Amino acid sequence: MTIAQTTFLLIRHGMTDAVGRFVSGTAPGLHLNDEGRRQVEVLGRRLAATPLDAIVSSPLERTRETADAIARGRGAAVEIDDRFREVDAGAWTGRTFAELDADPDWRRYSRDRSVTRPPGGEPMIDVQRRVVAGLLDWRDRRGQATIAVVSHGDLIRAALLYALGMPIDFYDRLEASPARISIVQFGGGPPRVLQVNCSEV
Repeated sequence: MTIAQTTFLLIRHGMTDAVGRFVSGTAPGLHLNDEGRRQVEVLGRRLAATPLDAIVSSPLERTRETADAIARGRGAAVEIDDRFREVDAGAWTGRTFAELDADPDWRRYSRDRSVTRPPGGEPMIDVQRRVVAGLLDWRDRRGQATIAVVSHGDLIRAALLYALGMPIDFYDRLEASPARISIVQFGGGPPRVLQVNCSEV
């Protein structure tokens, strides 16, 4: 049986005050800042002519605000899927990157994500497993479709690394900037990566 190709637009949320400064993890209450709101308004306009069969979001505020900007004017509801939530950073949640740079466990995690985990948090290999399972589930449910998935930088990298057949430790060889779009297709054969970290489709 031939399985239809599902095209996923993997979109990172817009800018927040945490980006580049501290580990936000799954803590609630982090919203887009002024720059992020501007970014997602532009993103929504750029995607206005792109037909979308579904818009799916992580449950966190910053992703939902981004997804809402994409959905505006389409008459489509944003569907929430917890499998696309941010990495649980455990005890590192809220810590600044400047603080963590002195932590040998953080340095090891940054180098060897396939075999390490945040203290009290989630291993990256489990993150990859859940995000890919989510994408395959949406493929099986929607078939020939184009679906926007609004998520987080490490989640998008994990999905792209899987699609490219690259080790999870290579996560920092790919970029997933705020309000940028990567595109991957999942069908019956190997996944295909069509673009990485672009401002439009």
